[in-house]
Amino acid sequence: MGLTASVLAIDAGNSKTDVAVVAADGTVLATARGGGFRPPAVGVAAAVDALAAAVARACEQAQVASVAHVSACLANADLPVEEEQLAAALHARAWGTTVQVRNDTFAILRAGVAEPRGVAVVCGAGINCVGMRPDGRTARFPALGRISGDWGGGWGLAEEALWYAARAEDGRGEPTALARTLPGHFGLGSMYALIEALHLGHVDPHRRHELAPVLFATAAEGDAIAVSLVDRLAEEIVTMATVALSRLDLLAEETPVLLGGSVLAARHPRLDDGIRERLAARAPKAVPRVVTARPVLGAALLGLDHVGAPESAQRRVRDCFDG
Repeated sequence: MGLTASVLAIDAGNSKTDVAVVAADGTVLATARGGGFRPPAVGVAAAVDALAAAVARACEQAQVASVAHVSACLANADLPVEEEQLAAALHARAWGTTVQVRNDTFAILRAGVAEPRGVAVVCGAGINCVGMRPDGRTARFPALGRISGDWGGGWGLAEEALWYAARAEDGRGEPTALARTLPGHFGLGSMYALIEALHLGHVDPHRRHELAPVLFATAAEGDAIAVSLVDRLAEEIVTMATVALSRLDLLAEETPVLLGGSVLAARHPRLDDGIRERLAARAPKAVPRVVTARPVLGAALLGLDHVGAPESAQRRVRDCFDG
């Protein structure tokens, strides 16, 4: 006798999408992977079409036509109104009886905790922070870049590093080894050459994200400007986490602070130590931890929370992904 599909879990980031069909007892019946989810670039309909291919493969493998609940954690669902629009678009596909859409940062948070309680800061291409309590209360930020007060993420770090390096080379700013290491990454001999290559498209602008690791390596060599940028990122991460903890009245309780995304997962020593030192000073009860689990696990757990699945189902879905 087959298992009944209960949850369709979707974790859709800018570069890739993971889908899982999960039974009521927490057994993972099928998984699939697809491309990135970018509604700002291609529109909601086309972005959901891209999801549909991965969903179709997973459902075919699980031999189901629909599920009880769709739990979708999606990149670019930064505002509640965007979550509502995307939920309506997913509901129209009839993949499940009910649909809940959250920003993809919630998937990383839920993947890293035993219950929906804690704060997560994600620093990958961009930066975001969310928090939640079992009673449904949440804390979040718009995370729309500089217009919403954000600073950081791999893309932001690269932009800052380029700015300081350009000014160092032409004399407007302080000297920094970044003026050598950034162009050197692309085999170029000067910042002028790198600026020209980026401007004229000889170096793909999307490759700027490669400069964040160069910044961290330059900081590890002791360069003052690079060090200041790493320290500023640690400050920003701790500020976001502390504000979220405060909004949820969790500063006085032992609370996990989950750290995710490519920049934080790389465990750069100065950044890692700086976050922990600042958290210890401002939120002594916070327990920082880097999340290594696949975010689709978090989407699955949020779905099981929604349908009221027992703890045994949550343990089983964790075991399925860990296994």
